[in-house]
Amino acid sequence: MAKKKFKRFYNYKCSLTEETFKVTKEAQHPEDLMSVKAFYQLHPEHDDRPEYIKKLVEVEEANSASANLDIFGQPVPDGTAE
Repeated sequence: MAKKKFKRFYNYKCSLTEETFKVTKEAQHPEDLMSVKAFYQLHPEHDDRPEYIKKLVEVEEANSASANLDIFGQPVPDGTAE
């Protein structure tokens, strides 16, 4: 029977977007880590993604913004829309 390898994961939180992400290597300076979304918000001149990816991100942001609204278009305080 083969020996099973265990891969360790480290969870970090982006200080700008409050998004959590998982990496397989421990960070020396976890407070300096940021998500890809935050990086492209801070450095739009380095955004070399294809146009269709940029449009997908815009659509996802619009959907997530509208998902937190109730049936009357008002923000839901706890984030659960009906």
